[in-house]
Amino acid sequence: MVSRLGNVNITSLGNFLLRPGSETSLPPISKDCDGKTQGVGLSPASTPESGFRSVLSVENLTCSEPEEARATPHYPIRTKTREEFLQDVRRAQQTESFMSLQKFYMRCFDTFAEICAVFKVDVEEEGAKPEEPGLNMEFLYAVHDTLREMPSIIHKTVLKSIINALLEEKRILYAKDDVRALFVLVQNPVFAAQSSYTIFAHLLRQIVSLPSADHQLLVSWFKILEVEKLRMIVRHVIQFITIRQFPPADKSLPPLSKSRWWIPTGTKTLALINAANNSSTPPLLDYTEFYNSALDHMDLMQDYFNWQSPQRPGQFSYCQYPFILSIVAKRIILTKDSEQQMILTARRSLVAKVARHQAPQIDIFFLNIHVRRSHLVSDSLNEIASKQKDLKKKLKVSFVGEPGLDMGGLTKEWFLLLIRQIFHPDYGMFVYHPHSRCYWFSTDQEGNLREYNLIGVLMGLAVYNSIILDLHFPSICYRKLLSPPVVPDVDTADVGSVNTPTVDDLAEIMPDVSRGLTELLAYEGNVEEDMCMNFQVSLEEYGDVKTYKLRDNGENIPVTNDNRNEYVELYLDWILNAAIYEQFRAFYLGFHSVCASNALIMLRPEEVEMLVCGSPTLDLNELRKVTEYDGYKADDPIIIDFWEVLHSLSDELKKKFLLFATGSDRVPVGGMGEMTFKITKVTNKPDNLPEAHTCFNQLVLPLYENEDLLRQKLIIAISNAEGFGLE
Repeated sequence: MVSRLGNVNITSLGNFLLRPGSETSLPPISKDCDGKTQGVGLSPASTPESGFRSVLSVENLTCSEPEEARATPHYPIRTKTREEFLQDVRRAQQTESFMSLQKFYMRCFDTFAEICAVFKVDVEEEGAKPEEPGLNMEFLYAVHDTLREMPSIIHKTVLKSIINALLEEKRILYAKDDVRALFVLVQNPVFAAQSSYTIFAHLLRQIVSLPSADHQLLVSWFKILEVEKLRMIVRHVIQFITIRQFPPADKSLPPLSKSRWWIPTGTKTLALINAANNSSTPPLLDYTEFYNSALDHMDLMQDYFNWQSPQRPGQFSYCQYPFILSIVAKRIILTKDSEQQMILTARRSLVAKVARHQAPQIDIFFLNIHVRRSHLVSDSLNEIASKQKDLKKKLKVSFVGEPGLDMGGLTKEWFLLLIRQIFHPDYGMFVYHPHSRCYWFSTDQEGNLREYNLIGVLMGLAVYNSIILDLHFPSICYRKLLSPPVVPDVDTADVGSVNTPTVDDLAEIMPDVSRGLTELLAYEGNVEEDMCMNFQVSLEEYGDVKTYKLRDNGENIPVTNDNRNEYVELYLDWILNAAIYEQFRAFYLGFHSVCASNALIMLRPEEVEMLVCGSPTLDLNELRKVTEYDGYKADDPIIIDFWEVLHSLSDELKKKFLLFATGSDRVPVGGMGEMTFKITKVTNKPDNLPEAHTCFNQLVLPLYENEDLLRQKLIIAISNAEGFGLE
């Protein structure tokens, strides 16, 4: 039976389509192919207690529906081809008569059976395969692409037909054709318009309500879509979520009480596409394309608390689906969570002082680091080791024998100098690889593990105190840092190891070695006779070559065509995991001793890297937009000259300027538009160099006579800036 609507006002369908129970945010429990009870395949990404778990599996996708007595489907016969359809389009454009196309579109999307009759390759096919949906995709693309250019009357016709298809009851279809029809409908370009959102919401709800096996089919089919088609669906769903989260003032949407389920439904649909994207190699879309930046402006901490609250386990939270939250939103959550932990730790110290009838001092509220420049590393190690209980307090740094109140500038300098010393070759902790321009852990275990722990603590303190570091680690380092994202309770648990590392992971560190392993795997000759390799590896560090066995008696086991895959797997695991396990474990535990936040569960490795290292992109135009002036105006000649000089500098000098003015040459998360920057006028020192207060991102600029003098003075200042003292 099909429900017909006739002439319906598309923008007033809210009350018609909203049915009892539609407020429920979670789809019903379903049965899988073996009869086991399961969810819809869209379980939240994590809970604070459980950490990440796999959202979707791509195994056992070809299971078919149980045999049961049902009527034989009878589909209409549709023989139109893509070429015939395009001829109809050209004819309609020439005659400016679109009646035939309107009839085609009205019929095409009117029922699920009609959709399958038009687009299915084998109309009578039962079941479906994960590798291809059994649809004439080129024809489908042509129909959807043409619809974009059609008059609005045809768009309305299509929406009315989709309503009929969604409201159809007791559909008699071949197995999996309901999944095919929904796959076709979600690609429809009419859902770009806000007026279609009530219909779009119900389409998405039918997708979310499918059983897990059907979700797995959709995940596989999303992977074969053209990239632009997939991008269009993502944008439609993100915009749909945004409009429901921040509704327009004209009340064009149904009341929130009747459409609260829209947001979880849209987010869960996006989770299917995200799962498809993540399981593609390489990913079809950049992970940032799933960000909904509008959510940066909502009450993120309330959403975070909802996620952490055990009292309401079924409550929806964006934090359950962290792929949708931008790095800016995650930084806000992590920063505020850190601030609250700082306040809690300081309060405990205050209570402890009062309980002992001791007069509290201001120092108890901070992690106070006192170091000598001449003994920077050893002093820092001792300070951190003796103040473990204070690591979650606000950081304050002072250099012994130097006046200066740390308002942020001294902290930045301490990080900068300490990182520079620890990564120096004399320390032997990290090996610099010039081909990849990055550092990796030394395999020599004679080094002091306390110093690796210190680097981890430094990274944690940097994230905790919103400091950007100039580190050059490969991305696998940040994957290892989140393996797992929460430190296990058992001390002997394996941490900091990546399962099945690849040659691409190694290429980020040693591209030449990675290339050699790839050639070994592809070699068509006799590996044993031509390459004369065995199961051991030689590695050069700091001029010394050392040989290690990959297997017991490895020096006597030749690498052959049959065992070369094993050799490569052992090599990769050795250099990326086993050989540096103790060093990385100390590093991992140091980082998590500070950043023990549930918010870390939400982060991708790339996002952790962004939080630690900031962005390498310098956009001076963004900085200029947010600059404030004290004594100057934005259109003063010297200010115009200043920005022209700054733009004309080399990238290296631009970084030095940023370091001079802010204490860091890295751009914070969110770009330079997120920074604060002030230029202050000084009139009585026309011959002085520019000065900077890095604590406040403030540049003190004398009123120079001309642009050439400004350039000269600025370059001298930024090229010779290190150390801190009172002026």
